Order: sequence, then C-alpha cells, then structure tokens
Amino acid sequence: MADKVSILGFAGSLRKGSYNKAVLRAAAELLPGDATLEIFDLEGIPPYNMDIEGAMPQYVKDFKAKIRAADAILFVTPEHNYSVPGILKNAIDWASRPYGDNSFEGKPAAIMSASPGMFGGNKAQYHLRQMLVFLDMHPLNKPEVFVANASQRIDEKGRLTDEETRKRVAQLLQALVVWTRRLKAGAK
Repeated sequence: MADKVSILGFAGSLRKGSYNKAVLRAAAELLPGDATLEIFDLEGIPPYNMDIEGAMPQYVKDFKAKIRAADAILFVTPEHNYSVPGILKNAIDWASRPYGDNSFEGKPAAIMSASPGMFGGNKAQYHLRQMLVFLDMHPLNKPEVFVANASQRIDEKGRLTDEETRKRVAQLLQALVVWTRRLKAGAK
C-alpha cells in the first residue's frame, strides 16, 4: 500500500466547548486507514502584523512548517458575521506571508463547518473557498459537510453523536485522501 496521506487539521475557534473542535476530533476518529490527521490549535498565534514578519513568532514558524509537511489541509470553521472568524483569517494571513512564502500553495484542502443555526456555517465555507483560490490551494468540491443544529448532534462531552453526520465526515475524509493522491499523481 502507498504511504499514508498526512492531513493537518485546525478549527477556527478558540472556545473550549467549540462545536467545530468537536467535529475536528470526530474527524480524527473517522479517518480512513490510509491517512493520518494532526490537529493544530490556533490559540497562541498572535495578531498578524507585517512589521514583525521578519522576526516571525516561533509558534507561527511551527504552524507554517506543519502546513508544508502535510499532504493536505482540513479547515473546520464556525461562521461569524457571514464569514470566517478572525482567528482563522489571522492564521491564514500569517501562514501565507511574507509575500512569496505562502505555506498553503498547491495544497489540497477540505472544509467542514458546524453551527447552532440551521445552515451549518455555509456562508463561512463559501467565503473560505474564495480565500483558498487566492492562496492557490485545491479545495475539494464534494462532499460538503455543514453540521447544522450542532447542539443536537454533539453531546455535552463534545462528541459528535449523530451517525448521519459522522458518515458524511468519513466520506469527506475519504474523498480528501483520493483527491490528494490524484493531485500528487498528476504532479509527477
């Protein structure tokens, strides 16, 4: 069997009880056998400041190195004001800077979102897709995973319990592995 596909995942939330962090943890449980998932916590990345790009904080350097080392990226985002939360945008800004040093360039990516609302964070996902195009990433188009009414699908212990949602997360991960392998094969 070919090497395992390494996926780096992170949630655009700092909240300890985050639904999006719960969905990301579920992804770690639902990985296909030919993949690995490393979860990176965005807490600790300082606000982006172009003045300190030359003296980039170590945590940002570590984040950029993990992005580069991964075969694929898994974004899990809440929706704030019809877009991604500031913490996620901030992390993306750091990882794509300084100009000419975009850690995301050429990476396959998948997106999931969870929300207590009935649309599951769809506007944030669509806005994030626009950013991924600019970052020269290769976002997976289908399947889409929007975890609507998240409080009904994630229990008080932070576990994704809804079996249909778990099935969709597993399908997305399998599709990301296939997509990543296809892009790698085409690059040779």
